[in-house]
Amino acid sequence: MGSAKKSSNTARQARIAEMRRAEEARDRRNRILTITLSTVVVAGLVVGGVFLVRSQSDDSSGDTASDAKTSGKFVTGDDGVLTWKGDLGRNHVTKKVSYPVEPPVGGDHNPVWMNCDGDVYTKPLNNENAVHSLEHGAVWVTYTDAAPKADVDKLAAKVKKTPYSLMSPDEKQKDPIVLSAWGHQRTVTGADDPNVDKFFETFVQGRQTPEPGAACTNGLSK
Repeated sequence: MGSAKKSSNTARQARIAEMRRAEEARDRRNRILTITLSTVVVAGLVVGGVFLVRSQSDDSSGDTASDAKTSGKFVTGDDGVLTWKGDLGRNHVTKKVSYPVEPPVGGDHNPVWMNCDGDVYTKPLNNENAVHSLEHGAVWVTYTDAAPKADVDKLAAKVKKTPYSLMSPDEKQKDPIVLSAWGHQRTVTGADDPNVDKFFETFVQGRQTPEPGAACTNGLSK
């Protein structure tokens, strides 16, 4: 009788010991899993923090963006119109863009266009906004102080009655009067140059327009 009771106690203690060993093993596995997950989470936070810092650093480093998707050169046609042969980027950017020509004829540009519903501006424009207008099919007339006032006035009158056109001074261009459209450009001798009308007829909402019919109002106006 005593032997049976002793055997039963021994078996029970053995089961208890086995259960404790199993519980300790579970605790070890749980600790290892917790440590592993914590390590992964911390590593993820560190990587994410580094990425955020680098992104903010990239956003704040300099205020000029190169237009990586614009490449090529002008080719002069028999009619005197310069046509851009190559790629013109069309990304929306909020930084200044370094364009290969002045005035630019396309490339990455600001998300907001300049109003181009016959708008005449008396101060230079941000190229990034004006290029967006070109994307909508506008013709952009620019001039320097070397352009005669009579020609400037006549061109302004033409622009004012022409939807999808705009005009502004640009002292950075080398010629007194320049006409620009998306991917196209030419100089003219004055307001009475017949090439003015030809350029407008060809390129105001012309076949070169990347976004025909897009708005020329409700944009930026100086």
